[in-house]
Amino acid sequence: MVNPGDVRDRKLYWVVVNHEEQYSIWPADRDPPAGWRAIGEAAEKATCLAHIAKVWTDMRPSSVR
Repeated sequence: MVNPGDVRDRKLYWVVVNHEEQYSIWPADRDPPAGWRAIGEAAEKATCLAHIAKVWTDMRPSSVR
């Protein structure tokens, strides 16, 4: 089993976002869960997490901001 933080994880993921503008990652070989939509292109985990770190600067749900 691959450690979630392992840089050897070469699986592809989507960056997903919900209606509250909260971000996560989701395996690219699965449809996003209900209420979430994929943005951008599928990429390796580190790339997706770097994108989220760059764009998700306010962790509060949009309804609270």
